[in-house]
Amino acid sequence: MTATATPSPTSTAPTAHQVWTRARAGLIVVLVLVITGITFAAIRSGGHYGQLDPRSTDPKGSRAVAELLEARGVSVTVTTTLDEATAATGPDTTLLVAGPNLLTPMQQQRLAKATSTSAGRTLLVAPGTRAVSRLAPGVRAETHQTVGALSPSCDLPAARRAGTADMGGIRYLTQDTTATACYPSDNVPSLVVLPAEDDGDTVLIGSPALLHNERLDQLGNASLALQLLGSRPHLVWYLPSPTDPSATADNGASGGENEDGTRQDAQGESGLVDLLPSGWLWGTSQLFLAAVLAAIWRARRLGPLVTERLPVAIRASEATEGRALLYRRTKARDRAADALRSATRARTAPLIGVPSRDAHTPAVFLPALSSRLTTPDHDLSTLLFGPAPATDAALVLLADQLDALEREVRTS
Repeated sequence: MTATATPSPTSTAPTAHQVWTRARAGLIVVLVLVITGITFAAIRSGGHYGQLDPRSTDPKGSRAVAELLEARGVSVTVTTTLDEATAATGPDTTLLVAGPNLLTPMQQQRLAKATSTSAGRTLLVAPGTRAVSRLAPGVRAETHQTVGALSPSCDLPAARRAGTADMGGIRYLTQDTTATACYPSDNVPSLVVLPAEDDGDTVLIGSPALLHNERLDQLGNASLALQLLGSRPHLVWYLPSPTDPSATADNGASGGENEDGTRQDAQGESGLVDLLPSGWLWGTSQLFLAAVLAAIWRARRLGPLVTERLPVAIRASEATEGRALLYRRTKARDRAADALRSATRARTAPLIGVPSRDAHTPAVFLPALSSRLTTPDHDLSTLLFGPAPATDAALVLLADQLDALEREVRTS
């Protein structure tokens, strides 16, 4: 006896090779972007510094002014801890505090105590309301104004020699008659010099803009910066850091303020965005653009539908049974009932003289059907256009009633 070979089922699902062929272009693009990003980060990680850092060559860095000061014989020392900064204060030293708002209240009090007796110069860059109250008592910080070209409008020699400069930002008011106020915006100065009893002084500037590399060669920024920072032979550039051990001593700190008055956390951190390296926005934009282009590429129109021969012949009874099983699995009794009613109306319409286009219109179909039946004991409207059955038994009963109705029409 010869065994009959059973044909293996044919699957229309894509094979692994087809999936790889379709997806490899997108995967290659993503891989290239990832490798490029990692390479770029590795190259930049070794020599990248933050804003207002005298070692940074970024537009917001301050390497240019540091090199100009060193060329004029001023030594520039960078420190990131409060202990180093206070230990370096003295009559021959200018202490630049690049982020006074990042200091905790206890750190600010320690810094104020050390600088008040140093007989040197202390320059505070854009201190906010709380920082000013501790580091420069008697001075009140006003609202932030746009940084732009302002004239000195004061008798400070350094400001008069520099002339117009990029000033503004936070502005300061003081009742101290010995203070010198320059570069006013709306009659409120953005540079204030507070002399001390010894030969020292404290300088408040409302914005770091004139110290940035990108603006140093504009207006009188370079002249003003060199005069403010080069009045002593030594410059200590203090960059407060949240990793400073002295920052953890004040656990109850409520946080500081940014240059524009926004809040910071207790350790002086402005948030995750401020900790990201420069260029992250450019890289993220490239990834977003690549994702959009990939989405457009994958969502492109596929063209009109075309017919093709099925790989195997399927009997109508098998297709019907398979469709019924799908309806049953999903409990789609409404769709099954609609299919049964629609098919009955379509087959019955030619028998009662109703055009196919009106087979699903109750106002046309039902009167014609009633006139054809000799004993219309059915509720034809509910039977042919009624609601979906609530149970499987009701669906089976509906199918039997529709079958009986069609037989009656055919035999009448």
